[in-house]
Amino acid sequence: MKQYFTLQWHLTDNCDQRCKHCYIYQRKDVFYQGLPIETLELILDDFITFCKKTDKYPSISLTGGDPLLYRSFWDLTELLRKKKIYFNILGNSFHLSPETAKKLKDKGCQHYQMSIDGMKETHDFLRKQGSFDDTLNKISCINNAGLRSVIMTTVSRVNANQITDIIELAVKYKVSKFAFARYCPNHNEGENIMSPVEYKELLENCWNTFSKYKDQRATLFVLKDHLWKLFLYEKGMLSIDTNNDYIADGCHCAISHMTLLPDGTIYACRRFESPVGKVPEMTFFDIFKNEEMEKYRQFNMFEACSKCPVLNYCRGCPAVSFGVSGTFYSKDPQCWYKHNNI
Repeated sequence: MKQYFTLQWHLTDNCDQRCKHCYIYQRKDVFYQGLPIETLELILDDFITFCKKTDKYPSISLTGGDPLLYRSFWDLTELLRKKKIYFNILGNSFHLSPETAKKLKDKGCQHYQMSIDGMKETHDFLRKQGSFDDTLNKISCINNAGLRSVIMTTVSRVNANQITDIIELAVKYKVSKFAFARYCPNHNEGENIMSPVEYKELLENCWNTFSKYKDQRATLFVLKDHLWKLFLYEKGMLSIDTNNDYIADGCHCAISHMTLLPDGTIYACRRFESPVGKVPEMTFFDIFKNEEMEKYRQFNMFEACSKCPVLNYCRGCPAVSFGVSGTFYSKDPQCWYKHNNI
């Protein structure tokens, strides 16, 4: 089947929240309001051209900051509608209304993703006072507009004991999709990183909770974190192809994903510092083929994954590895698999 190439498009740094794990407000000194719409149209056309050259479907996720705060947001969504490009929103609840949700649906939006990072006290501590209740209240707003509601959780030691409770909430509020990703620290900031044993136990608890609801049809549980592949492999539920000539799944960095920042900088992955070029000065195609991007495709350089039977399906999260060790190819600090004593 023809595959998708995903562009995570950060339109602006502007946001009402100052989340404690936010990449933007922890790691930047200059905050961009976004490029002019004329430049964004050039960038969009070039991304469409890139997808045609590489025989991929374009998949675009608009985010920020809060994408709804980008000054030409509706102009961009109209461009996407005219070019028949469906898109998703990675945002929050604060500027979402029934009218806005309906307008997004009309422009071609498919999913609207918000975050819940714990039960009320924990979530509001990590994000913003009042955001827990507001997020729950806006789920029906999204569903009623005909969009798919998505709840994403960032997992760390701070909230690990609340993840199954969040799953129960997702089912109760009829969330269309639920998934979680791991907290990605700055280099040597590892106090909130779970141990491999702790993380495997979390996956087991989540799997048991998912299994409780296997017959319900409202909420889809997305196994987003790549270590789920190892988890399923050990349970005998993942059949693998021993052909090592292609990547079947796992981390999409430098394979089928790029991130576009508000100033035009392209990252291989937004979860760590990985600049590989800048648009519109360079084309997406040239960036994807350049030496900087190629640095993230040296699969034989993975210290542990290169020896792992699920190399072509997992590879953990190299961004988490980078955040802990400063090295993209070091062993995932939460992987429990024994790789020849590595």
